[in-house]
Amino acid sequence: MIVITTPAGNIGHRVLDRVLAGDQPVRVIVRDPAKLPADVRDRVEVIQGSHGDRRVVTRAFDGADAVFWLYPPDRGADDVVESYVGFTRPAAEAMRGQGVKRVVDVSSLGRGTAYAGRAGQATASLAMDDLIAGTGVAFRALALPGFMDNMLRQARALQEQGVFFGALAPDLKLPTVATRDIAAVAARLLLDTTWTGRQELPVLGPEDLSNNDMAAVISEVLGKPVWYEQVSAEALGKRLTGHSVSEAVARAILDMMTAVNNGLYDGVARTPQHAVDTRGAHPSCARLPSTGRLARHTR
Repeated sequence: MIVITTPAGNIGHRVLDRVLAGDQPVRVIVRDPAKLPADVRDRVEVIQGSHGDRRVVTRAFDGADAVFWLYPPDRGADDVVESYVGFTRPAAEAMRGQGVKRVVDVSSLGRGTAYAGRAGQATASLAMDDLIAGTGVAFRALALPGFMDNMLRQARALQEQGVFFGALAPDLKLPTVATRDIAAVAARLLLDTTWTGRQELPVLGPEDLSNNDMAAVISEVLGKPVWYEQVSAEALGKRLTGHSVSEAVARAILDMMTAVNNGLYDGVARTPQHAVDTRGAHPSCARLPSTGRLARHTR
């Protein structure tokens, strides 16, 4: 039995589609089953509710061989690290209590770098990983950079102004990954019953690109000039809080952008396997702690 959280989300629905192509039974946790296509609902066991609810995850993880775990960000959180860890804690207890064998989660690059403990959302993701690793399950944390798909959020600005915005330095080359590639790696791991241990698995996309590089590619594709404009942290923070994001979440996003600008993603040396590594293990994977104690994070 494979359990998938966020089955209607941007990554989760792609994971679900790929897992359903296999021959293992699938169970999903979803708040609103109507968000799932009718043909999908007919092929899975649906557990309705939040995967942050102890009763829901205890029921869902009963007899589960593998779990796909994705934290649903809380835009109104007062403490981002506690939001990630607190939401995941009931699931971690259920993983241990129900005998779950393998877990794959969506996390962040940054472990082992100087900014790992002060990188906002990335720091919270790493704390979540430590919690899951401490349950003793076989575990793969998909260590991810920014998502290529996020560019779609700026489609209107690109169309109307020929520009897109961000807080990252214009010429800073970084890995980016598409959600479909994340789903491909996650699904392969969920369907593979042979892997053991606890490791990070970096998934870096095909190449490192700066925002200026992206502007050049978009310009070529659209046949018109497109520019990238770096905005200040203060301007980005005001924009975020103006869109119903709490001060704590806005600060966590800005802290992560600052960390990325200063080398958060430099802890992994790119290899060809990091582009889309669907094998479930790699020699350069960082081992995660196997104890129940969370790694310390500077806040």
